[in-house]
Amino acid sequence: MAVRYSDQEIAELIRERKPLPQDYRSLIQFKPKLGHKEYELAVEGDNGSDFRLILRQSNANPLDFSIILGILPVDTNQLFRLRRYNGKHSQHTNRIEKNTFYDFHIHVATERYQQIGVAEDEYAEPTDRFADLHSALQCMLDDCNFDVPEDPQLYFLQGV
Repeated sequence: MAVRYSDQEIAELIRERKPLPQDYRSLIQFKPKLGHKEYELAVEGDNGSDFRLILRQSNANPLDFSIILGILPVDTNQLFRLRRYNGKHSQHTNRIEKNTFYDFHIHVATERYQQIGVAEDEYAEPTDRFADLHSALQCMLDDCNFDVPEDPQLYFLQGV
């Protein structure tokens, strides 16, 4: 049975505070997969939600990447993708709106797309807010209420 969320529930999950471990940057160790490399980090939200932050990047094309925020609903092992920050690797067409673009883009889970029986995060909007994997990750952290620990090295350098 597929898990479904309303737009309001999706918004609440995005707003839920997601504290990252102090050493989250050093934990990012990509593992080779077929044609790409991947990293996954489990993050427990303040309300107990079981989030997954997944980074994927093509071995052949650095602009072919995805940064995914998903949730593992209770009593399932099926990831529900709340957001997906994608590189500039292919043309995208929104099925309902029928608009097509080739650009960096952000996929958003919506109730409407779940209702027509396609992937929950099939809807996407082009963006100029990022241009590579690292800046896409920063956008997601900013947009999705991740609590990013202060980097003591950066804090030290601010006083210089």
